[in-house]
Amino acid sequence: MAVSFVDKATIRVVAGRGGDGAVAFHREKYVAAGGPDGGDGGRGGDVIALVDTHMSTLMDFRYKRKYVAGNGMNGQGKRCSGKDGESLTIRVPQGTLIRDKATGGILHDMSDSEPFVVARGGRGGWGNQHFATPTRQVPRFAKPGLEGEDREIVLELKLLADVGLVGFPNVGKSTLLSVVSKAHPKIANYHFTTLFPNLGVVYVSEGVSFVMADIPGLIEGASEGAGLGHDFLRHVDRCRLLIHLVDASGSEGRDPVEDFETINTELREYSPELASRPQLVVANKCDLLGEDRAGAERLRTHVEALGYPFFTMSAVTHQGTQELMRFAAARLAELPPILRYEPDYVAPLPEPGNVDELQIARHGDYWTVEGPWLQKLLQSVNFGDYESRMWFDRCLRSAGVFDRLETLGVADGDTIGIYDLEFEYQS
Repeated sequence: MAVSFVDKATIRVVAGRGGDGAVAFHREKYVAAGGPDGGDGGRGGDVIALVDTHMSTLMDFRYKRKYVAGNGMNGQGKRCSGKDGESLTIRVPQGTLIRDKATGGILHDMSDSEPFVVARGGRGGWGNQHFATPTRQVPRFAKPGLEGEDREIVLELKLLADVGLVGFPNVGKSTLLSVVSKAHPKIANYHFTTLFPNLGVVYVSEGVSFVMADIPGLIEGASEGAGLGHDFLRHVDRCRLLIHLVDASGSEGRDPVEDFETINTELREYSPELASRPQLVVANKCDLLGEDRAGAERLRTHVEALGYPFFTMSAVTHQGTQELMRFAAARLAELPPILRYEPDYVAPLPEPGNVDELQIARHGDYWTVEGPWLQKLLQSVNFGDYESRMWFDRCLRSAGVFDRLETLGVADGDTIGIYDLEFEYQS
């Protein structure tokens, strides 16, 4: 049974919630008023992406769409911290891009073996042991844990190949790949024999090799969604070199020069940057030309006038294949390494919620402020940066948090606790 090829999937990842801090007091025989000893909550588990070199498709994500890490355990008495939540690892094929669904921004390019934290677990809440002061010796409150990150992401597989084979269906791309590598793509004399990309390693000489991808055939209109090629054009995005195969024999009644121009037009429509990649043009099926080589020569004249290297070849008889591979290897040695995509995701600023929805509690001169939108606000602030802290202060003021605290009776010098952040109130 054939394995389905899936190169795009949308999933939801939910990191674990941090455990709540404990409210507990020391209990020991002959020790009176032992004091607070509530432990901290455990940290929520992360959702981590890791490359699995044995995977070649995103098929595993076709049916399972939600991945949830473990929650942190609550703190306990005797200053015992809760156990951290268990992290969850999701395995993806090498070359997978991870995008934020809401913004489309790139979170990470999974092109190496380094793990990437897709969703971070929430921090655990503090136990009441942290809140004892000379004037507050019996704190009967603790802090709750923070929620973990919850986001939808898009997994997009872009194959890691040095060379991409492009051209119309049935021009001999799969045959060439099978001849010069140990790959065994399906080969037949009809359009769209290749339903998904195939990879093969081409060994040119000792210490010289490269990865080549056979991309499903393109047709006119592919960049707009026609045929199969549109779905797989993304797999040539990383290719450093394109080998453009053209049927020089005109065996299907098409003109070789028109075929060449049509495919390049589709590449430009999809990505002008991709169309500008170095390209070798190959007239294939030369064994069928016989005495009439006018079509191949006309293609040579047209291509060389545009500055492209031109080759003649017969993949079936192996004529010219080794010369082409040696030239491709020499060209690759001059080109920069495979494209790596840099993260460009910018987290949107959280919208302030309704201040009346916040939970504000007073414990003498200590105030706790909690609420879902405050959790999201804290995750977007870098408290090591002065400007970021000032922005956080402006958000609280504009949302009316300070006005509500003053209505409830907050005084100068009181301590305000917002999850694991504390500051002294000054009017």
